[in-house]
Amino acid sequence: MRRATTVAMLLGIFCLFGCSCGGGAGSFRAELSNLLESESLREGLGRAPLTEKDVANGLHQALRSGIRRSTERASRTNGYLNHPDLHIPVPPSVQSVAATLRNLGLGRMVNDFEAALNHAAEDAAKTAQPIFLEALRSLTISDAWAILQGEDDAATEYLRKETGVELRTAFSPKVEASLERVGCTRLFNDLLARYNRIPLVEKVEFDLTSYTSTRAVDGLFFLVAEEEKNIRENPVARTTELMRRVFGPKVFPRS
Repeated sequence: MRRATTVAMLLGIFCLFGCSCGGGAGSFRAELSNLLESESLREGLGRAPLTEKDVANGLHQALRSGIRRSTERASRTNGYLNHPDLHIPVPPSVQSVAATLRNLGLGRMVNDFEAALNHAAEDAAKTAQPIFLEALRSLTISDAWAILQGEDDAATEYLRKETGVELRTAFSPKVEASLERVGCTRLFNDLLARYNRIPLVEKVEFDLTSYTSTRAVDGLFFLVAEEEKNIRENPVARTTELMRRVFGPKVFPRS
């Protein structure tokens, strides 16, 4: 109805102005044709209003896309190690150990350990995608509407709040296996053994798996937030027709 009314109004304008323009009628007709075929008019008038199912499915598509791209980026070689926001440093409580060992000429050993720490996170990130996707099952339609109107990282924060603890718990055995696989656990134990043999130093114990799991999951959330913001702001990132509708301009203004 709205589209028909608008088209009729445009045709009326054409008859009123086009017919009185004499030689300009052809030009006016061409302009009217361009307007009727324009993407903005098709977006605004040529489609039915978004349903709750549309919003939920569009958001699911966006999140699945963001999760896939994020886990692929994180799991690349040096995906954590060379990323300024994902890089996992030597744990703060072990900094004194690292500094002491560097002073004793064992800096290369410390560097190898830090690199292995990041490679373990990269290795574990390869298995993260199904864990994130499973978390989407708890997303309700009302959640989807609220997220769509929320901030640029609303979906990411929803996932963090709802699944952060569960993700770290599920991630821990994978990180532990990765730490073993890339040799990080052995390097860490060697570091502590050498440090703890130094006379008069306070002995150090540390849960490397918990630390790495937390930092690895935080890094993935960081990337998911980047991808979410990109989809909201960049039309090119909306890779499906439904995503373009749900996240398109003037479709669903934020309150």
